Amino acid sequence: MEFLVFGHGYSAGFLTPLLRAEGWHVTGTTRSDPDRVAAAGATPLLWPGSEDRLRQAIARADGILISAAPDLERGDPVLADFRDALAQATPRWLGYLSTTGVYGDRDGGWVDEDSVLDGSGPRGQARIRAEADWRALADKAGLPLHIFRLAGIYGPGRGPFEKVRKGTARRIIKPGQVFSRIHAEDIAQVLLASIKAPAPGTAYNLCDNDPAPPQDVIAYAAELLGLPIPPAVDFDDADMSAMARSFYQDSKRVSNRRIRQDLGVTLRYPDYRSGLQAILKAEG
Repeated sequence: MEFLVFGHGYSAGFLTPLLRAEGWHVTGTTRSDPDRVAAAGATPLLWPGSEDRLRQAIARADGILISAAPDLERGDPVLADFRDALAQATPRWLGYLSTTGVYGDRDGGWVDEDSVLDGSGPRGQARIRAEADWRALADKAGLPLHIFRLAGIYGPGRGPFEKVRKGTARRIIKPGQVFSRIHAEDIAQVLLASIKAPAPGTAYNLCDNDPAPPQDVIAYAAELLGLPIPPAVDFDDADMSAMARSFYQDSKRVSNRRIRQDLGVTLRYPDYRSGLQAILKAEG
């Protein structure tokens, strides 16, 4: 069985070992780091640079995962380069990794997969357009599309511990602000569950059970390390990049009921506490 990943990055690095254990051969694209892709167990292909080989891979793929972000001007890069090849493809499963940013700001309220897509800012709007473009192609070509809207991703190597250790972490306080999160291992197990039980046309939110203020996560990381809790800084006074500040524009709680009920997934890390404990244990 052949599986193709466009944009074999952090999250795909957790999925590939699960697929290989199920008997899949995985090919993953990368812009510049084939060794990292190979280390995860996938056959690397440079993209841009291997377009003809990728068209061949699309034609023989039983499963395809799109993990490449849309360009703000060009749109979805996979569709831009391979729309015609995809229109002729016959995978049993096709997944597109989107983001919960498509829901926009809800003032801390709840959203589920049926909520209106009202993403704020250029990145949220670009994701909404990309989802619509993938749905249009899937409808026209009969592709078994599944959309996965990911909350904030964390896991080994992507946690708050390094900044806390260095003393550079801050607890940014914006009243009422909450984020949802998802551990990379849980992303992988949800994707595998969907691959085993396809439901074309379905969208899934990927997040844990415990939306929480970001300052609480930093404080808990410090407690686990036995270090002082980093200082609180008012959001309006914080020295932040425009990109970092933009994440605070949206405050919402994301429901994961569908992955639990429809896919039967039991999260390994149902909240940030269990996830951070596991990361710290893995780091020794």
